[in-house]
Amino acid sequence: MTSMLRNAAFAAAVLGGLAGDMTGSPDGAYWSGDQGATTARSATAEKVDVKQKLGQQIPLDLVFRDEQGRPVQLRQLFGTRPVILTPVYYTCPMLCNMVLDGLVTTMRDLRFDAGKEFDVITFSFDPNEKTSDAVGKKDIFVRRYGRPGANQGWRYLTGDAEAIRRLTESLGYQYAYDQKIQQFAHGAMIAVLTPEGRIASYFYGIEYKPRDLRLALVEASGRKVGNVVDQVLLLCYHFDPATGKYSAVAMNVVRGGGIATVIGLSGFVFMMLRRDRVARGREGTSH
Repeated sequence: MTSMLRNAAFAAAVLGGLAGDMTGSPDGAYWSGDQGATTARSATAEKVDVKQKLGQQIPLDLVFRDEQGRPVQLRQLFGTRPVILTPVYYTCPMLCNMVLDGLVTTMRDLRFDAGKEFDVITFSFDPNEKTSDAVGKKDIFVRRYGRPGANQGWRYLTGDAEAIRRLTESLGYQYAYDQKIQQFAHGAMIAVLTPEGRIASYFYGIEYKPRDLRLALVEASGRKVGNVVDQVLLLCYHFDPATGKYSAVAMNVVRGGGIATVIGLSGFVFMMLRRDRVARGREGTSH
């Protein structure tokens, strides 16, 4: 995702009205109404940001509500697999749906399964949203994902203002509520966390490359998921926090190519030796 798309995602986050009169602005964002509304837009937009806190431990003692309205401590949802954490609000008219749609599209391209190799936790940063809002959104996207085990592997949470504040602050996720239009201005972001709840990587925008998300999950798991190809790719690529992408490192590509060659040659030699033993065995049997 280019920086232009990232900026566009943030601009889209501060839409000033999805119905009624809309006025454009030079930066590509849109806001409703008059000059006063434009000023309000600017003030609200300035509060929207994501300040990366890589390596930060999120507070696992926080208590949210699950899809049945039962209290659940974050600690209960961590500890086994890496976690994709997605801050949204369920009644968002546009951007949050685009984030979740982009995520589910990428997840469907992964050979990993939610609930098996990784988990997903989507939480609302609107303290006024109810369990029914979470259930409605979960039904849509879990059904769209369509993998066995997704009902337990992809959780949708709601919480009170204090729990939300502490969790979003630990993520560095900043948003603002606009009273005039009664909507949140916010960015488009997902984060990958380790099983212990430490932030491993951020991905911006509304589209996420399957390769990048897979490598992030492998790395966040301590390389406990994935295969030998993933290990070679992690040697060749490193995560760039500025772009939210894995980029090639020239020297490591050479090293990775050498390792891949050795693995390939080793496999070839093994197969040739095996074939030779089988041939000799057949010759001995015929005599």
